[in-house]
Parts: sequence; C-alpha cells; structure tokens
Amino acid sequence: MKGLFVLSVSVLLLVCFQSQARSNWKSSSENADYIHRSIKEVTDVIVHDIFSPPVASRIYAYITVAGYEAARLGDPKYISLASQLHGLMPLTRPASGKEYSYALAAAHAILTVGKTLVISEEKVEEYHKNILQEFKETGMPDDVFNNSVLLGKQVADHILEWASKDNYKQVKSLPRYSVSSDISAWKPTPPAYMKAIEPNWNRLRPFLIQSAQQFKPLPPTAFSTNKNSRFFKEASEVRDAGLHLTPEQIEVSNFWDCNPFKMNINGHVMYATKKISPGGHWINITRLACKKANADLVRSAEAYACVSVTLADCFISCWDEKYRSNVIRPETFINQYIDPQWVPLLQTPPFPEYTSGHSVVSMASAIMLTKLFGDNFSFADSTEVEFDIPVRHFKSFKLAAEEAAISRFYGGIHYMPSIRNGMKEGISIGNFIAMKLRTRKEDFARMK
Repeated sequence: MKGLFVLSVSVLLLVCFQSQARSNWKSSSENADYIHRSIKEVTDVIVHDIFSPPVASRIYAYITVAGYEAARLGDPKYISLASQLHGLMPLTRPASGKEYSYALAAAHAILTVGKTLVISEEKVEEYHKNILQEFKETGMPDDVFNNSVLLGKQVADHILEWASKDNYKQVKSLPRYSVSSDISAWKPTPPAYMKAIEPNWNRLRPFLIQSAQQFKPLPPTAFSTNKNSRFFKEASEVRDAGLHLTPEQIEVSNFWDCNPFKMNINGHVMYATKKISPGGHWINITRLACKKANADLVRSAEAYACVSVTLADCFISCWDEKYRSNVIRPETFINQYIDPQWVPLLQTPPFPEYTSGHSVVSMASAIMLTKLFGDNFSFADSTEVEFDIPVRHFKSFKLAAEEAAISRFYGGIHYMPSIRNGMKEGISIGNFIAMKLRTRKEDFARMK
C-alpha cells in the first residue's frame, strides 16, 4: 500500500509538473514584442529595397492586417476586418479544441506576407527562421507550435489572395508619366532628375474609402509667372523662408524629411542614402505608443492595422490629386522665375507638388492614434535616431502631425496651400476611417 501511495503521488506530481511546463511557455511567448520586432524587420527591408512611400504603405497595410487577423482570434472582444475592407472576405476560423500561440501565428503571418511583397525576400526569411526558433525555445509544446504556424500560414495565404486582386500588377504595368511641355506642369528636379513615382497609384483598390476621389481637396492656386499673382507670391514665400531658416526649423525639416532615396553629390561622385518613408515614420510612432501604453498583443496588432489602412488610403487619395493637378515644384519655379541659385534645404521628391503627402498622412495618422490612445498622449519620437537625427518630444499626436506638415515648407519642397489643404484632406480621411473602421464588439454595441 505504501508503495502504491508513493507511486500515485509521483504520478500526480509528474502530471502537475507537465501541466505547469506546458503552460509556462505562454509567459515568455504571448506578448506584443514579437509583432513589434517583426514589423520593424519588414520596415528595415522596405528601407533597404528603396520602396516609394505609396508602395511602402501598401506593404504595411497587408502585413499588419495579416497580423491583426491572426492575433485577434485569441481575444473574443476583437472582430475581423473582413467585410469592412474592400474585397476582404471572411477567414475560416481555426479548428476548435486545439491550442494556439496567437503571438506566433501573428508573427508568422506578418513575415510570410512581408517576404512575399518585398524584393529582398532572403533578409526577411533569415529573420523569420530565427524568430520561429525563439518561439520553440520558450518551451512551447510541439503541437501548439505546429497548430500556430499552420494558423499563421492560413491567415497569410488569405491576405495574399486578397492583395493579389488590388490592381497592383496592372498599376505597375501601365505607361509611365510623360513630362509635359506645359510650363505649369511638374518636371524632374536635381540632382538625380528622377522619373515621376507611381503616376497611376489612384487606380489601386482603396482599403476603406470609397474611391481615390472621395476626399478630393480644393484646387491648387492657379499657376502664374506674374509677379503680382498669388502663385508667384506663394513661391517667393518658400524662397524667402528658405533663406532665413532658424536652427529649430532646420532641425524640424531634417527630422521629418523621410526621403527613402536621397541622392548626394561629392565632387564627381554621386551616391544615395536611404531613410524611412513618411508612412514608416508613423508606423514607428505607433510602436512607440504601444510600448508606452503597455499595449498587449491584440491591442498592438489593432493599432498597427488601423494606422496602416489609414496610411494606405491617404496615399491613394493624395496621389490621385498630385497627378490630376500636376503642380510644378517650388524648386523648379523659383529657379526659372525668381532666383536661379536658390536650393531648398530638403531634396525635392520625384512627383508633383499638390497636395503635401506628409501633411495628408500625418494628420490622418494622428487622428487614428488619438482614437486609439487618447488626446494629449505625449511621447518621445526616436524614429530617426538610427539615421543620426536626435529624438524629438511631442505632447500629442496632433502636434507631431502639424510639425511634420510645416516641415515641408521649411524644407522648401511645398507651397503653403499644399500643406494647409493637405492637412484638411488628411483630417477628412482620418475622421472617416476612425468612424467607420470597427475592431471591437463594443464598437457595434455603441452604434445600436
């Protein structure tokens, strides 16, 4: 009897130990850090591959929706974006009775989609292998690991199928922009005289807005070379500001430059430097906000998806106006009609002037982040530190967005109407998406 008792106790202890060991992996694996790092890895590859701001926004939208759709399955408070985003059909729910790591499923979905949409697939693949090994080393049971990887793949495949029907391939195959002889039209600018970027981006399927023209801004100022005209005065204003920049204005301009491909000239040598895009900057601000708020896995995935969808629709709307109005850049106009020696602080981007893309995406992103994290959410923006630009501090997302917008005037690449009307465009898009996009069951309860 004594031996039987000892055996029974031993079996009980073994079962308890195995049960505890089986659950211990959750404490180290089920956290938001895995998706923060996975999205940052895709950002680094986007920078390396020199994707244009519109294309980068498309990548962010698909990887973050994939991450959200996998992560939200672990929390019944959250709902799918299917049937809300254009063309996204409902996903098949995972089999009941199985255990999952939703952090693993989300990271796997993000990286699977990400490596399909970038050029340097091998860079994402290497990181992908390493992070899967990290999950294994948490002590996660093999069945949970396999279930989660399969779930992540199912979500990724579903998102990639959705992405394949957004007209991207057709957009990329359309004829490129032809430079117009019209003196009021955009022309390539020094030093690289690059061709116009994504002139057909308005044909991409929107994510939540109804069309690229839904939030069409006011028309730009009428072109004129008359010195008494409003347009000439606005160009002169850009030139004069550029000649009298304060150290603070220079710092602001450089902080929000976000030029993915800056061409540098040193004597007879030309070389490029790469930096994060405007959308990538706001994705990083999203990460900083999530960490400050100690947002869990699903709340972080929600924030990324909401901001990314907002960014993507902003670029579709903004690029529609850019190639409709086709406004000449300040650098070109000022050099031809005011001051042939003037050079803007920032390098002029290779696409038409109106409206200011950074103004549009920044205001819309600020509205979405304010919805998610509240007003007067102060933060230290360290996004540009890796590019040797110091941290800037902001008392709210709105104030950061306003600084991002005016930085384009200080930098000499936009007239003031482009900034003001770009901000209005961004506010309209941001408010629309913030009101329409639903991620939690409580959102629908409030609507009833």
